[in-house]
Amino acid sequence: MPDKEEKKSEFTVTDRRLFSSEGELRPDVLEAEERREEREQEKRDVHHRANEEREAQQRANEERTAEDDRASHASAITGQPVDAPPADYPGPPSAAEQQASADAYKQSTRQIDKEIRKELDKHGQAHRAKDFEMDSEKFVASIYMSTLMQLGMAAPEGGQPQVDIIGARQSIDIIGMLQEKTKGNLTSKEETMLQNVLYELRMAYLEVTNLIAQAPPPGKRGNGDQR
Repeated sequence: MPDKEEKKSEFTVTDRRLFSSEGELRPDVLEAEERREEREQEKRDVHHRANEEREAQQRANEERTAEDDRASHASAITGQPVDAPPADYPGPPSAAEQQASADAYKQSTRQIDKEIRKELDKHGQAHRAKDFEMDSEKFVASIYMSTLMQLGMAAPEGGQPQVDIIGARQSIDIIGMLQEKTKGNLTSKEETMLQNVLYELRMAYLEVTNLIAQAPPPGKRGNGDQR
């Protein structure tokens, strides 16, 4: 008998009625229904996103295929790979020629560096000889300063600022091209420098072009003062 009573106590009774005694939906039924609807909506959202991603990937594949077809068609007509240089384009120097020129260049720069160190040593500044060596940071910095001059935000000593908006745009594009072509081959410091330089120059370019756009035409300047 005690065993039977213990077994009976293990059973639980679940109230599965949808409505209360007042004839209203029970709160727990409402909550369960809301959770069910939320799960169904999540499933629909996931399915919708998956469809969008498949469609986007399909469009990308179709565009890539179309581009490859155009390239193959052009290659079939010309008989040359699409990225091949023109027939009259000079070929690259041989590996031996490239090595010889690199060795000669290094020898020449070593001799020049020796003379620079000798001259600076006379003034107690031998440690500054490396300042004349070019690296990626100095190269970007030189383009940065040139661009500031082209935007009229800097000028040579004793000179007046001159705006060359086309030249500034080309210089900014050069830095952007460097960032794109050297992606994955930069140190963290070099990458940060490129990002900062590009941001500053692009913002400066927008500032200058906005000022140019807002400036009144030459013929209308001072008209308000004419009587």
